Amino acid sequence: MITLIGTGHVFNLSPMLLSLFDEKQPDCLCVELDIQRYQGIMIKRTNPEAYKNASKQLPAIYKILARFQENMANEYGVQPGDEMMTTIDYAQTHQLPLEFIDMNTQHVFITMWKTMPIREKLKLFLSGFGGLFINKKRLEHELKNVQNDFDSYLQEIGKQFPTIKKTLIDERNTYMTQRLLHLHTKHTNIIAIVGDGHIPGIIALLKENHIDVNVIRLQELQQLRTQNTDGSSAHFSIGYKQT
Repeated sequence: MITLIGTGHVFNLSPMLLSLFDEKQPDCLCVELDIQRYQGIMIKRTNPEAYKNASKQLPAIYKILARFQENMANEYGVQPGDEMMTTIDYAQTHQLPLEFIDMNTQHVFITMWKTMPIREKLKLFLSGFGGLFINKKRLEHELKNVQNDFDSYLQEIGKQFPTIKKTLIDERNTYMTQRLLHLHTKHTNIIAIVGDGHIPGIIALLKENHIDVNVIRLQELQQLRTQNTDGSSAHFSIGYKQT
């Protein structure tokens, strides 16, 4: 069984994830990271100055996205990727196999930038710059609209930014699905933490391979509330099986 949990990199989701891990008792945890991105997160936490110097070499669009995530994460009192670090820490403390299932993100961005038409680049920079000033209320409003009609949202992304959809979403969905299929041959109870936008595509690809999937979307995850009345982790589970 594979359980997909959709997350957002700017939200405080750690308490809900920890409770889900306790509930489901996975024998393998997966995160939407590559090893280089994981190392970057660790350097940022342990040596901010070294991270600042290294980030100067990153693609411009990568830095715009990172800046947006940092701004929004500050609104929620977390750091971007905290949900991934929570998963990593849980795997380490519970001696569980941990798998980084994403493509090399820097290479993905470089490829995307090289293949993106000038007009799409300009549109992306303008939208990315505007995103730096989005507030928490507007983000949550936009997120709710997206989750209510995700198919339409993806269609719009494909129309406005076809290179982004192909490179950042579709190709990574395929890569992460292949990694999960391989891990499924070795583990019976896998939990994969991925950005919520990847969930529909990965579900469809896993279904093509006749794999049973439980799914918890970001909206569901945010609605979960732990009740630590006895000082221990609360237990709960929301299952979604695609038919």
